[in-house]
Amino acid sequence: MSLRCFRPWVLGFVFLVGVRLAASEVPRQIQAGLASISSDGVLQHIRVLASDEFEGRAPGTTGEEKSISYLTDRFKALGLKPGNPDGSYIQDVPMVGITAQAKGSFGVGENQKELVFPSNCVIWSKHTVAEIGVTNSEVIFVGYGVVAPEYKWDDYKDADVRGKTILMLINDPQLPDPDDPTKLDERYFKGKAMTYYGRWTYKYEIAAEKGAAAAIIIHETGPAGYPWAVVEGSNSRENFDLESPDGNAGRVAVEGWITLEQARAWLASTRFDYEALKRAAAKRDFHPVALGSTASFAVHNTIRRVQSRNVIARLEGSDSRLRNQYVIYTAHWDHLGRDPKREGDQIYNGALDNASGCAGLLELAKAFTQLKPAPKRSVLFLSVTAEEKGLLGSRYYASHPLYPLERTLANLNMDGLNPWGRTHDIEVIGIGNTTLEDWLAGFVAEQGRVVQADSEPEKGRFYRSDHFEFAKVGVPAIYAKGGIDYLGKGKEFGMKKSEEYTTKDYHKVSDEVKPGWDFSGAVEDLRLLMEVGWKAAEDARWPEWKPGTEFKARREAMLKAAGMNK
Repeated sequence: MSLRCFRPWVLGFVFLVGVRLAASEVPRQIQAGLASISSDGVLQHIRVLASDEFEGRAPGTTGEEKSISYLTDRFKALGLKPGNPDGSYIQDVPMVGITAQAKGSFGVGENQKELVFPSNCVIWSKHTVAEIGVTNSEVIFVGYGVVAPEYKWDDYKDADVRGKTILMLINDPQLPDPDDPTKLDERYFKGKAMTYYGRWTYKYEIAAEKGAAAAIIIHETGPAGYPWAVVEGSNSRENFDLESPDGNAGRVAVEGWITLEQARAWLASTRFDYEALKRAAAKRDFHPVALGSTASFAVHNTIRRVQSRNVIARLEGSDSRLRNQYVIYTAHWDHLGRDPKREGDQIYNGALDNASGCAGLLELAKAFTQLKPAPKRSVLFLSVTAEEKGLLGSRYYASHPLYPLERTLANLNMDGLNPWGRTHDIEVIGIGNTTLEDWLAGFVAEQGRVVQADSEPEKGRFYRSDHFEFAKVGVPAIYAKGGIDYLGKGKEFGMKKSEEYTTKDYHKVSDEVKPGWDFSGAVEDLRLLMEVGWKAAEDARWPEWKPGTEFKARREAMLKAAGMNK
């Protein structure tokens, strides 16, 4: 929530008084730490991690070895203790790497059309077997593929999709506001803001639950939040998953995406109109549509077992009674690696995504080591693997925590720092969830800035980074990122830069260190994250999920099971 929302002067006065009191609680001991965070330090780490020498930091490659070594060496040099209770800085993350060679076709009767991988389709299977096939599978269009009881919404109705191929739209159901058709209805699926129902991960999960043999999502750049090149670059090479006892047999056999143009052609061959189907799908009374078409897929998997790693360091708390409680900072170290099939530049350097987040993690680690005494509670610095492959490193930590989650007070996540200068605002992705935001707002005001909601809520960014895995298990988590209202340049400049990055650099080989980058705004953001984390490590009050948040009940159940009443 923006501070500008507090229009009534009385509320504004009360709020700002509270802000001043909260911020004034920060003693001089933290100032040295805040001052140690620098633009040069951030850029220096990015230059190393995003260099060609690190080959794009893909799990299971030489790039992983170099990344793990660099992070570990930096943590050691800072004097931080090993974060794993076994005395190491490493948490092993057992994964399986899957490289798919895929073929697909669709059509009516003998009139079958081949899909072209990866220019108009990306198809894979997470089943850890060599050969997977789906032959002459009936195709059903299931709209958005959403079952949301709280909205009385069911795209499947009573349709039996077992053993069939389902075709579905990306994002949430797009219901127009009855009073203003140019807007989305805020009463359903949070209007413009994407819910988890709109994420591709959910769509494959519900497809598996329904027993589908293949689940194919139609890509549209606007509703997806990124162009086709991102889908292609992220999924057309080796993919990863956590190793599972059943070899992922419970997942849909074939998962994938097709381009909008290919979907139009597919539907036209069945005499269905894409736009008409999309309009029908935006209504609660939508029923699945049998397209009178069949689809076939053949996937050959090359499989290898990979022991990837999370890197973790610990700053021991100074209070003997509280040091077994934890605040955890996260940033993923991985990116997309190298594509030897490309001509010219083959390395996805991932400078902003997420060498910059790792740089922020290291700067914060350095800053906390300046505090004498250390905070009362222990602070963990966790750099996770395989975020780009589905938040795998953070998911593994959340299911195999090195420290009890019921004693983990907060997670503060960094995924892409601001490289374009100072901003008047800072954005909270998924605003309105935790009391961590209230603490943040106080420190933001001390900087003369404001907190804003996500400027692009339709992209579903709350569900796309590592904090989400902590939230899912109940740990209060916050993902704050650079704003868009740049000092002296305004919001238009910020939106333009964000759009340019998404279009030209996001998950592309061009995500490299750029001349003229200015991390002065990122430094201010990192100082805020330090202040919030420090307060969580010192304050008698524990951060909480706010009423109405879907994660609140999970936290309360966790604490109750542990016999803790917070």
